[in-house]
Amino acid sequence: MRVVAGEAKGLPLKAVPGNTTRPTTDKVKESVFNMIGPFFDGGNALDLFAGSGGLGIEALSRGIDKAVFIDKDGKAVETIRANLEKTRLSAQAEVYRNDAKRAIKILKKNDFKARLLFLDPPYHITEAYELMDFAAETGILTEDSIVVCEHEKSVVLADRTKFFERFKNENYGGIVVSIYRYVGEEGETSE
Repeated sequence: MRVVAGEAKGLPLKAVPGNTTRPTTDKVKESVFNMIGPFFDGGNALDLFAGSGGLGIEALSRGIDKAVFIDKDGKAVETIRANLEKTRLSAQAEVYRNDAKRAIKILKKNDFKARLLFLDPPYHITEAYELMDFAAETGILTEDSIVVCEHEKSVVLADRTKFFERFKNENYGGIVVSIYRYVGEEGETSE
C-alpha cells in the first residue's frame, strides 16, 4: 500500500494491525481518483471510517488543503497518525477517535465544510452509507461535494438519495466503488 500520485507519491503506508480493516488497494485508489478528478485545487476532505487513512492521504497528496480523519478504533487512529508523519502531511490533517455520526455533529459546530467525503465503513454496517445525506443535511458538505462509497458487491446502494445522485459505479472483483455528486434536496429545482 502506497501513495499513488502527487506530493507524497510512492511513499509506503502502514496498514492497521489485525484484520478489523481492509485497506483500499492501490489499483482501486488510483481508479477512484481518476473518476473524481486526479488532482484538486484545494478544499477539504472528510475520511469517515478512515482505517489506515489511505484515501484521505491520497487526497492531500493530490492537492486537497486539509483532511479530517475519523475512526473509532484506537489502532486505526495510531496508524493514520504514523502514515501522516511518514508522508509529511500531518500539518494539513486532523485525526479523531470518534463515532462517525457524532464526529459529523462536532464538525458542524466547528464550521467545517468538506468538498470530498470518503465512506468506507466495515461492510456489515450498511446503514453507514446514510451518513452522506446526514452530512449534507447537517451542512458540512459543500454544494459541489462528491462522496466516494466503497462497498461489497452484495450491498446495493440507491442511484439517488435525498441529496446525492450516483454518477459512477465500478466493480473491482467483490468490491464496488459508487461515486455520488451533490444535487440538492429531492424536489428542489436548481436554476
